[in-house]
Amino acid sequence: MFKISKDNPAFYLTAVTKDRLPVFRTTKIAELMCCSLAEARKTGKFLVFAYVIMFDHLHLVTDSKVDSKDIHRFVKGIGSRRIIDHLKDNGHTDSLEKLRVPHRSDGSDYMIWQRHPNTCLLWSEQMLWQRIQYTHLNPVRSEYVDHPNDWKWSSARIWHGRRSEDEPLEVDRHKIEWHR
Repeated sequence: MFKISKDNPAFYLTAVTKDRLPVFRTTKIAELMCCSLAEARKTGKFLVFAYVIMFDHLHLVTDSKVDSKDIHRFVKGIGSRRIIDHLKDNGHTDSLEKLRVPHRSDGSDYMIWQRHPNTCLLWSEQMLWQRIQYTHLNPVRSEYVDHPNDWKWSSARIWHGRRSEDEPLEVDRHKIEWHR
């Protein structure tokens, strides 16, 4: 169980795509990112409390058992590999060209993410709950949907007790120990 405190904060992570490109606008790529988040969670041994995948960024609320830099590395690394492989395998040369970055120090030809991710520490239940709500309202604020539950690439339905049969990513909501 995760009990939030100043000594045991949660993380609110944001990762933005290169040049704010709408990388996640297709169902297939959004599905790949959800699968990548599930794989990153398992590999990195961290919890996912809430998430939203927008067209050009994602928000993730996690625990702090693993350093936030490592969580970003797992999420972005696995996501990048899966997405770039998909684009290559399916002949999406125009999309790959937009992601091309010449002379990268790591030897890769493409970049999905901006280099500097954002991490915010959450050390109270109030802060945690506020960030979960903010995360779920992102598609509403962007005017993609009228209600958070209508955005498929989010944990909003799970939090609102309206889980769909085809949830793209399960979250660890039940592992949060709330103050009674």
